[in-house]
Amino acid sequence: MTAYVIRRLLLMIPTLLVVSIVVFLMIRFIPGDVVEIMAFRMVQSQSGGGEPVSIESIRRSLGLDLPIHVQYAEWMKGIITRGDFGKSLWTGRPVIQEMLKRIPVTFELGLLAFIIAMVVALPVGIISAIRQDSWLDYIGRSFAIISLATPAFWLGTMVMVFPSIWWGWSPPVELVPFFEDPLGNLAQFAIPAALLGTAMSATTMRMLRTTLLDVLRQDYIRTAWSKGLSERVVVIRHAIKNAMIPVITIIGGQAFIMIGGSVIMEQIFNLPGMGRLFIDAVFERDYPYVSGINLILACVGLFLILAQDLSYAWLDPRIRYR
Repeated sequence: MTAYVIRRLLLMIPTLLVVSIVVFLMIRFIPGDVVEIMAFRMVQSQSGGGEPVSIESIRRSLGLDLPIHVQYAEWMKGIITRGDFGKSLWTGRPVIQEMLKRIPVTFELGLLAFIIAMVVALPVGIISAIRQDSWLDYIGRSFAIISLATPAFWLGTMVMVFPSIWWGWSPPVELVPFFEDPLGNLAQFAIPAALLGTAMSATTMRMLRTTLLDVLRQDYIRTAWSKGLSERVVVIRHAIKNAMIPVITIIGGQAFIMIGGSVIMEQIFNLPGMGRLFIDAVFERDYPYVSGINLILACVGLFLILAQDLSYAWLDPRIRYR
């Protein structure tokens, strides 16, 4: 197992290298030049007079006049040697400082959404399987279908709009720090996390029900029943682990969906997380922010995939990585 983990960690190096090239070039290939945007805004601000704006001087001051491969080499050198993702083209602030302020918000939203998704999906999926075709099963399946069919961003928009119209209330739009007011902070994150977590839980719930139904029909489960074991022991000790392997795969894939969903929820509920920072950076063509955020999310994704693969061996002792 140790050798497998080391190989996977070493494999991440070329993977991240390819990802870094893609994210570095991607933002530069979309229409719109940040230098031209800056020059236009400078002209507007100097409508009353002033020295003419030179696009070439702006490009030179930002280091964007260098060949693209030189810019990439300098960017990667700063990341590897100093952990420096560059500075904002607009504000000049270090990218890493702003990301460190935004990461806790996105992490808290994602963690709460994940907890809600598991708290909803696992019990409902298990009950739907062991009580197949009962009224509990029908309610659970209906809930999953409704959750799959209803976009989380639409629900988020409705939560922001209709309560403010009907009752004059809307969720707080100014971040409440956790260490200043823990209850207020959790209350602020409860609604977006619940909407995001419910949307995630639907697929997990349906997959768990399907795999658990298949496992419960296996011969070794019939043997456990014939020994007189209780339903709780049969389901928890003998069936759940084998049924969870495909579910873990689904959960690992949903981690990326959760990241994308957090971008939308942060916009709707005005949460100053990585998602809002990324959207603002794209609109402003702030290359260092966009590239840095993408690279950080790629690293997180790779470690989540590794944790997902390692969990297979824990769930099923027959699986061994060599």
